[in-house]
Amino acid sequence: MRLVNKVLSQPSAAWSAVVFLFLAPLPVVPAAAQTLPACQKPVYLTFDTGHMGVAPLIAKVLRQHQVPVTFFGANEKTQEGDGSLGNHWAPWWKDRGAENHDFASHTFDHAYWRADLEGKRFKIRPSAGDNAGKDLIWNTADYCANLNKASQRLEALTGRPTLPLFRAPGGKTSPELIKAAESCGYTHVGWSPAGFLGDELSSQTYSNASLLKNALKNIRSGDILVAHLGIWSRQDPWAPAVLEPLIVGLKEKGFCFASLRHHPQYSKLIPAANKTPKLP
Repeated sequence: MRLVNKVLSQPSAAWSAVVFLFLAPLPVVPAAAQTLPACQKPVYLTFDTGHMGVAPLIAKVLRQHQVPVTFFGANEKTQEGDGSLGNHWAPWWKDRGAENHDFASHTFDHAYWRADLEGKRFKIRPSAGDNAGKDLIWNTADYCANLNKASQRLEALTGRPTLPLFRAPGGKTSPELIKAAESCGYTHVGWSPAGFLGDELSSQTYSNASLLKNALKNIRSGDILVAHLGIWSRQDPWAPAVLEPLIVGLKEKGFCFASLRHHPQYSKLIPAANKTPKLP
């Protein structure tokens, strides 16, 4: 009290210091610098391209619930526009890049592996592009070129470097095909058994309600989940009907969502300069 009385009776630099101490606003800590709780039960949600009819709704749900995902892109036929990686959908991809999602190759022509052939060649059947539906014979260079074409297009659309990962259409591979892709810097990513979310299945046999129930029951920490930006064959669309309750339900069970860049099996493949964790 004696010190306070002295300060009050002698306006000086000391008084100014007291006023500053008690009245100055507290410094604001940028949101990006705040420490976020560690993700103890991560799951890794991924989307392959498709007819894109539900893509805007999927993006809305992801943005609303702040869920980071990894998109595997191919230039597939779409309900509208010039392909899923075409100019019509360029603004959609640009927005996903601005939200800091991650991206990886799905082969540009959505090229299915059919068989290994002699001489390190492969029978390949694209479902998109000029050779859609035709059986082709590709060598390692051909397959790598198609992987690179998708990656380069995704980087141009999103403004973000793609991950050194790929997903073969349908998940169909062979040890030789995986070696071929690894020779040009790509590691294959499939999905967990419980992570197959069933959006490719018949809606007459597998209702959205049953798919949701099974996913919430069986998904475990560390699982890689897969769905699509639209499936032609399913009459009752999986997304967004199942997507939002799945996200909410998994969060209620203590799960959290992360990009494949943070998956322990793939994080070591990401260049150090590109490892900064970001949320959408």
